[in-house]
Amino acid sequence: MNVQEIIDRFYPEDNELKKIYMIHAEAVAGLALEMARKHPELGIDEPFVYEAAMLHDIGIFLTDAPRIHCFGKEAYLCHGYLGAELLRSLGYERHARVCERHTGTGLTKEAIMENGWNLPAEDFLPETAEEKLICFADKFFSKTKFLNQPRSFEQVVESMRKISENSAAKVQEWAGMFM
Repeated sequence: MNVQEIIDRFYPEDNELKKIYMIHAEAVAGLALEMARKHPELGIDEPFVYEAAMLHDIGIFLTDAPRIHCFGKEAYLCHGYLGAELLRSLGYERHARVCERHTGTGLTKEAIMENGWNLPAEDFLPETAEEKLICFADKFFSKTKFLNQPRSFEQVVESMRKISENSAAKVQEWAGMFM
């Protein structure tokens, strides 16, 4: 797999959106690999983690998020699912699963149905160590400010607490695995 070729396919212009995308993806990939290397006992597939971390947000250009120069039609919440569709069309099922499962600490069928989100009514929860690791590493980096400066763990927990106590508990569980 040539990660840069895939990114260039969907982000062909060197513009502000591609700059944000690359800074964020590289930061997430770097942190995920750093954590994986600290825990060889988990048997994490490092080449896959790099590729999937670089591609986890591939669908953002299809969303309406002007703060990060995305002018698509879909809600930002759908970017993971949309990115998964893009990667599946290229034959990358395992990478697609990371895309669709990294939003928040994952999305449940119940939350999708209760909120009326434009997503299939199914669970999109990280299951493998690699999916959990990339989802966790992603929480440390914003795409709107301080692009490559990680949030503190306390800030990550607090941002997840704003979503739900379950999300805060999930990142604390993952910290026990990866930090």
